[in-house]
Amino acid sequence: MLSDKEKQELIRRIESGQALPDKYRWLLFDANRRQAELVWNGKTPKVCTTVLPFQTIEHIDEPRAEKPAAEEPMPLFPIDERGRQLRGWTNKLIWGDNKLILSALKNGPLRREIEAHGGLKLIYDDPPFDVGADFTMDIEIGSDTFTKQPNILEEIAYRDTWHQGADSYLSMIYERLLLMRDLLADDGSIYMHCDWRLNAMIRLAMDEVFGKWNFRNEIVWRKTNSPKSQSTCFGNQKDAIFLYSKSSDVCFHPAKRKPDEKYLKSFRYEDERGRYQTVALPRACSRKNYRRLA
Repeated sequence: MLSDKEKQELIRRIESGQALPDKYRWLLFDANRRQAELVWNGKTPKVCTTVLPFQTIEHIDEPRAEKPAAEEPMPLFPIDERGRQLRGWTNKLIWGDNKLILSALKNGPLRREIEAHGGLKLIYDDPPFDVGADFTMDIEIGSDTFTKQPNILEEIAYRDTWHQGADSYLSMIYERLLLMRDLLADDGSIYMHCDWRLNAMIRLAMDEVFGKWNFRNEIVWRKTNSPKSQSTCFGNQKDAIFLYSKSSDVCFHPAKRKPDEKYLKSFRYEDERGRYQTVALPRACSRKNYRRLA
């Protein structure tokens, strides 16, 4: 409920054509939705609804391995005598703007085929990071170093994606997240790869689109063991991969990898809880840690 003072302020601002403070967004609309949300200039729930036709540009037929018939795995979908897939959605490479492709898959006739095959079970999204306009790169050839300048496509991509800084970038990501959410199967999952620049904002956007209760894990990808030395801060060694599901009915197959003998031999110690190995800690620590064999 609005107080008399708030009603008077609301009337005064509307009559004078002034913008309303953000608090009225919550007082007047979505009264039952009191949860944290990331807001930026240009944010909108509207998404692209374009439907474009898909054309087959190229078939690539890989030669079948010379294996006995008994050792060949059963194909997921029917194939002809040349090994070419006759139907289904494996090994499909779609070329084009991903927003238009997602819109066409969601709103076009292919949506029925996707749903007939159980929907999209997994999406891995590796968007361009918010690196600014710096697309230059130093290339070493022999004893000489050449600087690669940004080409016209990179400059256009920058203007389209980052012309308003983080606001433009988040709008680009948000619209695609909405499209991908609607294409995911109910038991599907999405992995979002991002770095330190906007990972906190991207996670809040994914909380809103997929629900913070469907956040499953943050996978830390260590991209280098030897970061460049920096005088003002620690080195940048990792990226983040956020894992969300479409619903609580998530399909997950844990990786089952048989360790090699060299790895097993590194667990030289054993007690009543099983085998383990010692692990060296940084020099600042005076004790040793250990890792157990799962």
